[in-house]
Amino acid sequence: MDRTNLSNAVSDNLPEDLGFTTDTVNLGTAIYSFLFSLACLGGAVACKIVHPSRWIPLSMFCWGLVTMSHALIKDKGGYLAVRCMIAVTEGGVIPATLIYLGSFYRSTELATRLAWFWGVQTIASAVSGLMASGLLQLRGVSGLEGWKWLFLVDGIITVVVAILTWFYLPRNTTLTKGGIRGWKPWFDERQVRITVTRIVRDDPSKRLYEQRVHWADVKDTATDLGLWGHLIITAVGLTPTNPLNVYLPSVIKTFDFSVFAANALTAPPYILQCCTMVLCIWHSDRIRERGFHGAFGATWQLVGWILLRCLPSDTSKGVKYFAALLVACWPSTHPLNIAWMTENTGSIGKRTLASGCVIFAANIYGVWGSQIYRAKDAPDYHTGNIINIVFAATALSEAGRKRAEMAAEVEGNKSVLFRFTT
Repeated sequence: MDRTNLSNAVSDNLPEDLGFTTDTVNLGTAIYSFLFSLACLGGAVACKIVHPSRWIPLSMFCWGLVTMSHALIKDKGGYLAVRCMIAVTEGGVIPATLIYLGSFYRSTELATRLAWFWGVQTIASAVSGLMASGLLQLRGVSGLEGWKWLFLVDGIITVVVAILTWFYLPRNTTLTKGGIRGWKPWFDERQVRITVTRIVRDDPSKRLYEQRVHWADVKDTATDLGLWGHLIITAVGLTPTNPLNVYLPSVIKTFDFSVFAANALTAPPYILQCCTMVLCIWHSDRIRERGFHGAFGATWQLVGWILLRCLPSDTSKGVKYFAALLVACWPSTHPLNIAWMTENTGSIGKRTLASGCVIFAANIYGVWGSQIYRAKDAPDYHTGNIINIVFAATALSEAGRKRAEMAAEVEGNKSVLFRFTT
């Protein structure tokens, strides 16, 4: 919710209240994306030192406090400063989560779990929209704008959940008792052996899963052309989602809906996206295939953007909303691409850095993606949607090329024993 509530706040006239235009919102999004991406790289390494079970709740607590501080913003400088701080505090959590989940699940199970992880984020976006439709009506209460109440409530929820998470997340399957987990272990001795053996049999390198990163891993990661392909797919494929994530409530509002209805109407596409993403990636896990499933998601997104761009200005608001819903509920290929990359990355140190790199790529696109929807292009954003079509088409082409490249690889990733997922 803390990553999507900005779109709800913008629809409630946040720029006007602080004395700037949506171009400043775009600048803040670009700065946020850049700092968030850098924090991803540092967070991947830091969580190996601190351990994900501690790094995740600590980061959550910090960004919860920063989220609440949005209520103190008075002008453009304060807005940009808070967006910088929330980027730094949020950035390290996602790569830490990828590393954490990788210690529990096999390669044929990880993509589905990542789909649920990002799927729950879309559900959170839906919940945020529904909450916003109510909280934004508190404008004027205690002298605060409605969007400030939204940030306050979201921040309080985050701080509470962070404290609970500190006492809940186990370090691994062998250390599960204590805190609010209960005073009895989750698994008996036989079950612990099973949880460890199944992971090591699937990937022998995970015997050293808590090993820290070394300089040799940095060099190996930087020179892996296959990894660079995954990073390009991520950055290019997710670029069109940036303007949609920031301006979806505002776009729906231009269809002649009230600000409260527009925020509530963001819920259906986010819920549908959770369903389409989980189903698509679950099927990918089941048949152990990645490339065609990624191309399917990219094609869906491309068709949605073409439809949204081609609708005439006098189209009924119901049809316009359907087009926005179609493009917003596409089965995101981001979790699938991460699992694909992880399965094709050998050592634990390299995998740790690759996790940070792919989340870096999954956020750095905001630097240029935030400039796609410009104030002068409103309300239909014809130019912006043409740019989105180009990026979506490029992502589809790159996904096809990557699959062909992986299919041609028969000797594994520098090892005759390594198994590629195509």
